[in-house]
Amino acid sequence: MAGRRPYVAVVGGGIGGLAAAIGLRQRGIEVVVHEQSTEVAHQGAGIAVGANGHRVFRELGVAESLKGSAVEPLRADFRQWNTGRCMVSHPLAGAYEERFEAPFWTVERAAVQQALLARLGMEHVRLGARCTEVETTDHGAVIRFADGTESEADAVIGADGIHSVVRHSVFGPEAAVFSGTSGYRALIPMERLRHVPQLAEPVLWLWLGPGRHFIAYPVAGGSALNFLAVVPDHDWTVESWSTEGDTAELLAAFAGWHPFVTDILAACERPGRWALYDREPQRTWSSGPVTLLGDAAHAMLPHHGQGANQSLEDAVVLAHVLGGADADGVAAALRTYEQLRRPRTRLLQAGSRKNADCFQLPDGPEAQARNIRLASLPDDVAWIHGHDALGQLRSPSAPAPV
Repeated sequence: MAGRRPYVAVVGGGIGGLAAAIGLRQRGIEVVVHEQSTEVAHQGAGIAVGANGHRVFRELGVAESLKGSAVEPLRADFRQWNTGRCMVSHPLAGAYEERFEAPFWTVERAAVQQALLARLGMEHVRLGARCTEVETTDHGAVIRFADGTESEADAVIGADGIHSVVRHSVFGPEAAVFSGTSGYRALIPMERLRHVPQLAEPVLWLWLGPGRHFIAYPVAGGSALNFLAVVPDHDWTVESWSTEGDTAELLAAFAGWHPFVTDILAACERPGRWALYDREPQRTWSSGPVTLLGDAAHAMLPHHGQGANQSLEDAVVLAHVLGGADADGVAAALRTYEQLRRPRTRLLQAGSRKNADCFQLPDGPEAQARNIRLASLPDDVAWIHGHDALGQLRSPSAPAPV
């Protein structure tokens, strides 16, 4: 006879935490998301959602609600930083979906969080709940909050980002790894970019140059442009979504670049700026009834565009495995989840570091060799975008619950 179903607490109301909660609710598990902010949707950034992430959207029942705000770029164009020459172009709309059986979308992060929140329901979210400590007990775990309250659960999922309090509580202090670069990011209304004619088409733009790179794509149904500009910066170590950068400094960093890039940067009034960190792969994500998800488990640099996608994959796998366990089987289920997810995320962490150097090569033989390699990019990343996280669970080679 099956035992009592587990009660699950999620720390962190980002994309991964909300997705995990929805997946658990779909399997009849009682769950509460504890979010330290007083609102769930964060400002400011766009994300790319590959077929591997889109499959999770379908599973969670949010793909249709996001359709109106998502953009499906026609192609991905890799451009030379100063001349604007198209070095490589790969079709996306149509051809990508035909190959990977799901589309490639660009969408606002806030829109994704709002769609997930609407699907989950606010009754399963506690706002203003800043976790300060997690402690395991003989019967589960206790979460302590800054306001002095506590919450007990059979399982705790730390989905609280790269500086995870859950991770620190369970595994001890460990410094994040600074990349020596910072990223500027902003959303600009398209009406302010009418003087950039190339933006009439929805395209994923990747401009590669010596020591820096620039990525831009439309979001919000095509009404806004999201950009990420990565520059070398060993002195700026502030890792925050709310820190503002200086437009004049940003333009100076891209002096001599093609007008497409500098015109977009000049139209940005208050770019966000944050130092780019990741972490060394963790030997284990779980300890008894506590586990980690997303950036808390495997923070990676943004150079594969897979951070949110990997959080979504984590969420659906964890929900499936934990949703099939009773309260006494939580620890074994979390070990299975980790066994399924850790090898893939380790590869993506390493690949994201490598791409930073690849995108910022100086003009010359190395850059020319990279451009030749970019021609085979769809085949090289097929293992990423073609992955079916739920399909992996049905594979005969999938590990059985411990």
